[in-house]
Amino acid sequence: MDKTSAEECFHCGLPVPSGARFATVIDGQRQPMCCHGCEAVAEAIVAAGLTNFYHHRTAPSRRAEDLIPEQLRGLELYDRPDLQKSFVRIENEHTREAALILEGIVCAACVWLSERHVNALPGVLEFRVNYSTHRARVRWDEQQIKLSEILGAVAAIGYIAHPFDPSRQEALQKRERAVALRRLAVAGLGSMQVMMLAVGLYVGEYQGMDEWIWEFLRWICLILTVPVVAYSAQPFYIAAWRDLRNRQLGMDTPVSLAILAAFAASIWHTWISSGEVYYDSVTMFVFFLLTGRFLEMNARHRAGQISEALVRMLPATATRLDAENVETIVPIAELVPGDRALVRPGETIPADGRVEEGASSVDESLLTGESLPLAKRMGETVIGGSVNVDSPLVMRIEKVGVDTVLSAIVRLLDRAQGEKPQLALLADRIAGWFIAVVLAVAAVVFTAWWSLSDFDTALRITLSVLVVTCPCALSLATPTAIVAATGTLTRMGLLTTRGHALETLARATHVIFDKTGTLTYGRPQVTAVEPVSGLEPQRCLALAAALERGSEHPVGRALVEAAEKSPLTPLFQRGGAMSAMELHNTPGSGIEGWIDGRRYRIGQPEFVTALKSDMGEGVRALDRDDLDSASTWVALGDEQGLLAWFQLSDALRPGAVEAVAALQARGLAVELLSGDRVDAVEHVAGQVGIAAFQGGMSPQDKLDRLRVLQAQGAIVAMVGDGVNDAPVLAAAQVSLAMGSGTQLAHATADMILLSEKLEHLAAGVDMARRTLVIMRENFAWAIGYNLLALPLAAGGWLTPWMSAIGMSFSSLLVVVNALRLRKS
Repeated sequence: MDKTSAEECFHCGLPVPSGARFATVIDGQRQPMCCHGCEAVAEAIVAAGLTNFYHHRTAPSRRAEDLIPEQLRGLELYDRPDLQKSFVRIENEHTREAALILEGIVCAACVWLSERHVNALPGVLEFRVNYSTHRARVRWDEQQIKLSEILGAVAAIGYIAHPFDPSRQEALQKRERAVALRRLAVAGLGSMQVMMLAVGLYVGEYQGMDEWIWEFLRWICLILTVPVVAYSAQPFYIAAWRDLRNRQLGMDTPVSLAILAAFAASIWHTWISSGEVYYDSVTMFVFFLLTGRFLEMNARHRAGQISEALVRMLPATATRLDAENVETIVPIAELVPGDRALVRPGETIPADGRVEEGASSVDESLLTGESLPLAKRMGETVIGGSVNVDSPLVMRIEKVGVDTVLSAIVRLLDRAQGEKPQLALLADRIAGWFIAVVLAVAAVVFTAWWSLSDFDTALRITLSVLVVTCPCALSLATPTAIVAATGTLTRMGLLTTRGHALETLARATHVIFDKTGTLTYGRPQVTAVEPVSGLEPQRCLALAAALERGSEHPVGRALVEAAEKSPLTPLFQRGGAMSAMELHNTPGSGIEGWIDGRRYRIGQPEFVTALKSDMGEGVRALDRDDLDSASTWVALGDEQGLLAWFQLSDALRPGAVEAVAALQARGLAVELLSGDRVDAVEHVAGQVGIAAFQGGMSPQDKLDRLRVLQAQGAIVAMVGDGVNDAPVLAAAQVSLAMGSGTQLAHATADMILLSEKLEHLAAGVDMARRTLVIMRENFAWAIGYNLLALPLAAGGWLTPWMSAIGMSFSSLLVVVNALRLRKS
């Protein structure tokens, strides 16, 4: 390694400004740096194990491209726009969002350290890590910081970050499991062998043993313990060193201190042939700690299974069609909007788009919770990740990559699992100073017991204190519950997009519904056909549909849809003969056209009656005063007179009545606020059983009512369509939006009802309340365990290996308890 003067920056060779205190420890020596930039790069080089960069250079270079090793310069590739297309979402002109995967995360403290470090970078708007999946979401200002700089900053604290790739994550999880098993196997074999020899040593102390046999067994124990300490316990040292290097006290610091102190003392006592050895304790608590972490890792993987299943839904390849319908198998990364793709029965739809040819059923169960396949015909949208069931479909690709509905679902779910509710933030604050308190207590315990007894007793009790305390359980108490609950709700069709949503929903006292698009479908449907002149209802419907065919008006579409669905309209079958000619639309009044040589009109009664001046009797045949004022009525007539009335209503969603009753049964006060006519709102409120309702309200009126309730201490959950109710949804403590796939990317609510099944709201409340109970149980257990275990260890009632079991069991218990939420 080259030498530089004390006044020169070890990294770039420039003079170090007077008063600068930038430095980096390189190969055990503290080297001066001229600025924060050189210090950060040097730390990244050390963290990446690339210190040979300094060994092989002949002199510090002044060229920027020579100041960074080639391995780290490779991160700059991720700044290329063509490479970012597959994993970076552009929010606006300057803001970007990317999905990353972090390698090297071993515990909840790693999440805290990485989030704190990256969020402190100028230009980083948000950085959240999902502990269960090790996926991270980062949002940054492209003008202030580049993605490569963020990845380099992660590397500087000892982790490896790279763009998220489902196949790579699966490989990393398999490797993580394999390495953990190997370390566990070495620790298990070592502890068993050492324990058998330790039994002989213990028996020999009571029954007598030749000194050479006694010394021989201690040396054999030493040899068997070396692989356990050097290999199996390696993750504890790496994590502890990383924390210390970043001036943090992590959860592995006291564990590493205990292992190394016990092993060092045992080596010394073996060498001098005197004193107590702790080989059995060392190997056993390494084995128990690794066992606990292995079980916790498996539980963590299971907790994240839903989000993992979502990211693996898309196929690796797709069948692309060219202009001549020639099929080509291509990776889905090569698909672009405008491409045509063939999807055979049983295949997964590769991206979002519309059906161009064919008709089939599509299974969207994992996306929306809808258990039955949905019929898809020409012109209808299909969602990437859903499965084609019946017949081949030719689709036109509209959205790919990060713009698809599936990517939006995964992104929102990751955000919810990465954000922390109040209990989690409290746990992090406690864990932040918990380790320092433990180390201080250990020092006091060691001093006190050494003054009261001998060194061996003081060391044994201090080791127990260092090992038994478990801030891991505190930090795991809430994230595991959130991940398990959100996964279960997503499978049901209720997507959680904010971390606080479950905690707030569990404490909600009021639920406010919007009417249009929430309790009702938000579009008119034909609910009755009332013939006036003796025609059959199905012929009246066929005539109306012929006139409205091609209309974009909601009423026209409703009439056409009703005719298509009716099994009793043989004259209006696909390809049927009935059609209208010379159509003329009068805006605000209706449509006039000719069918089979006769002139018809459909629309407002006044417009229809104008065809014949003496149609008054026909109108009186069904007096408008007798009509339901909560519905829309459309008239159909010809030159001979009025033919029929069509009743159109905004129909209730299935399960609306049951959903309102279920929420009320759970003690929630339910209100209905709508901008629709008062009589229409009253009609719907009566149907679903809501006593408190208001109609004719503007968005500001709804907001004022919400604030009145909040001022009275109410915790309000607002349920709306996610579009018209944006101000009220934003003001409510927790908001739920009805969300079909096309609306999802624009939804800003805390939760989105993908299934659009209102009965899932009650299930969501139940899950939220169960989640809050389990989080509190976990929190109470974590605090109670540490308050009980620490005095027992300090009093000498726990041996080191018993402490290791207690620590492992404490962490495992909170994870297993959270996994109960996976049962919906």
